[in-house]
Amino acid sequence: MFMLEIVLVMFLLGMLLGFVGAGGSGFIISLLTVAFGYPIHVALGTALAAMFFSSLSGSISHYREGNAVLKTGLIVGLAGAAGAWVSSSWSTYIPEERLGILTSIMLFTSGLALWLRLVLVSRRPQNSGSESSVLDSGPRYWIYALLIGAVTGMLSGLFGIGSTPFIQLGLMLLLNMPMRYAAGTTMLVIIPIALAGGAGYMRIGYLDLKLLLFVVIGTMSGSYVGAKFTKRVPVLWLKVSMVITPMIGAAILWL
Repeated sequence: MFMLEIVLVMFLLGMLLGFVGAGGSGFIISLLTVAFGYPIHVALGTALAAMFFSSLSGSISHYREGNAVLKTGLIVGLAGAAGAWVSSSWSTYIPEERLGILTSIMLFTSGLALWLRLVLVSRRPQNSGSESSVLDSGPRYWIYALLIGAVTGMLSGLFGIGSTPFIQLGLMLLLNMPMRYAAGTTMLVIIPIALAGGAGYMRIGYLDLKLLLFVVIGTMSGSYVGAKFTKRVPVLWLKVSMVITPMIGAAILWL
């Protein structure tokens, strides 16, 4: 019955994450530690590994819906995987209570940063974010793409979060990617980051395989359904959901 509750909660969470284009590791960590009582290091490693499967499901759905840019997703994602692998072992040096606080702060900060970015986007001329102006080639493109991946990957590996808002910010701010494509492409980026980070936590013993199975069943199925709504709802709803999702996770972790 306990594991059935986890599956149900993770399915509902997966729908939200698929809708906003988030891997949701930080939110999963919050629920596993606060609602189900798992130690934060175990929750952190398990959530990051689970994010691989939920992101895989959501990214397939986003790609079929035309929301994802494959080339950019691969470049940023591979750079992020390298960063996550390097930083995943660093969390062992952070005490459990301090790690929870730092992860909560990171989640809240990411939501705030995304809100500020969306405010800036709303003040641009309407043609400023058009698809024709997206940066997708040249030396500057490669520098920005690799930078986005390396920085967000290291944040993911250290704090066990997907860094979704930071990835979306980088795609929109540095590569001038429209919001809908940023949401879908972010899920592609998270796949290799979560795989490398999860492998890193398995290496140091912070991965509960049984728990991982039930988390994956819920989030993967929910994420696929949620991704169907990304381009079918008003843009305002997508903006609000992107911002409040990590903040809700941060609030739960503070409880």
